[in-house]
Amino acid sequence: MASVRGLFHREHTIVSAVRNVSFSIDEGEMVAFLGPNGAGKTTTLKLLSGLVVPSSGTATVLGHVPWKREDAYRRRFSLVTGQKEQLWWDLPAQESFRLHKEIYRIPAEDYTRRIDELTDLLEVRRLMAQPVRELSLGERMRMELIAALLHRPDVLFLDEPTIGLDVVSQRRVQEFLRHYQREQRITVILTSHYMKDVEALCERAIVINKGTVIHDGPLAAIIDRFSRHKIIELQFSDNGCPEGLERFGRIVETRPPRVRIQVEKQRVSECLATILSQHSVDDISVVERPLEDVIAELFSTDDASRAAT
Repeated sequence: MASVRGLFHREHTIVSAVRNVSFSIDEGEMVAFLGPNGAGKTTTLKLLSGLVVPSSGTATVLGHVPWKREDAYRRRFSLVTGQKEQLWWDLPAQESFRLHKEIYRIPAEDYTRRIDELTDLLEVRRLMAQPVRELSLGERMRMELIAALLHRPDVLFLDEPTIGLDVVSQRRVQEFLRHYQREQRITVILTSHYMKDVEALCERAIVINKGTVIHDGPLAAIIDRFSRHKIIELQFSDNGCPEGLERFGRIVETRPPRVRIQVEKQRVSECLATILSQHSVDDISVVERPLEDVIAELFSTDDASRAAT
């Protein structure tokens, strides 16, 4: 009955994936593009790479309108995602690289030099003749980066490049991207839910939520702007921790005689004065909360919605 009803009276819901998003990125910058699932990050990257045509608005990358899909533009950017692959699954990666050489008309001498450079930097030379399906996830991602950079793009869009990777593979990808971007002065937009990637690679962050930009500025300013708490770290003189510390805030960690307490920013001075007047303390420090915690809290509350208004 629902199918028959749909033939005569269909209900439509319009969802604005991206709206009023405006930003500019200078040549050679590496910028983090952050937001929760469904915020519009991937849609924005698809718009900038010409895969999606917007219903309104405009954008230019390297002087080109992306959705016109001009060959002159498509030869100057690359898009790498952690969830989709561009390499042939049953063939060795080197065969896909040869195909890219022909597509982008890379001179033989340049191709050989770039392959040697990239495989050495990413430590995958010994895996070139191995079918892609036999590679680990981390090894496949490194091959994907080689394929994306063979034609020396001016702009690189990275959409969750380390998703699902182990710690060692994540670090290798981070180190490579940091080195390559610094050497080639390539412009990079990075989306990631893994804040270690962001902190290791980017100084500037654009935060988007529900299709709207809520922050565009230094990465460190996210903590100053959105974090409501700080962490007080205490080491007491005796071997234990006194009771009743929860009245100052949430106990983050207890390892007698050390304790970490999350305290509201405006109460830090008051709490410290009270603790020091009542207890003997050997060491004390006040630190910011980890960026990952601040981002998670921001996207799980109404803060992002308020910031966007």
